[in-house]
Amino acid sequence: MNFRILSLAIACALCPVLAIAETLPAGAKIAYFGLYFIDSSTEGAMNGVRDDETARLKLSEDYVADNLKDRGFELVTLDPVAGELARTKNPAKCNGCAARMAETLGAGYVMTGEVQKVSNLILSMNLVLTQAGDNKVIAQGVVDIRGNTDDSWTRGLRYILRNRIFFD
Repeated sequence: MNFRILSLAIACALCPVLAIAETLPAGAKIAYFGLYFIDSSTEGAMNGVRDDETARLKLSEDYVADNLKDRGFELVTLDPVAGELARTKNPAKCNGCAARMAETLGAGYVMTGEVQKVSNLILSMNLVLTQAGDNKVIAQGVVDIRGNTDDSWTRGLRYILRNRIFFD
């Protein structure tokens, strides 16, 4: 197979994903369910929840929310589904419940995310943008970060948003 045909085939395979994420309409309503923290580290098993990580999770959730607003998207309030959300352990892994809740809220899209702490040095972050209702994945990204600091978490989320979700 010659290089030109191979390049065209790869470009065509990637275009649907890139085109969808790049053309998410300005002003689109997004139900952002925040970030779910998974501590699978030995430290977490022995010492429990850390105050600095709780604060860092809130800082990171705010960072993603502000980034979405800065891009011109409208974040819908989750208040009408607060009861169902309280019964949901992890909106990123609830068999499409976040997409159904988003549809109830009048949002066209859903953003969920997770941060998994493997150790105090190794963490993994992921964000997923789906359509409300059918839970079809529009874009997603995962990054492993080194260091459990405000800066490393923010840098990881910034990378996912810029290079895996919105491609800017």
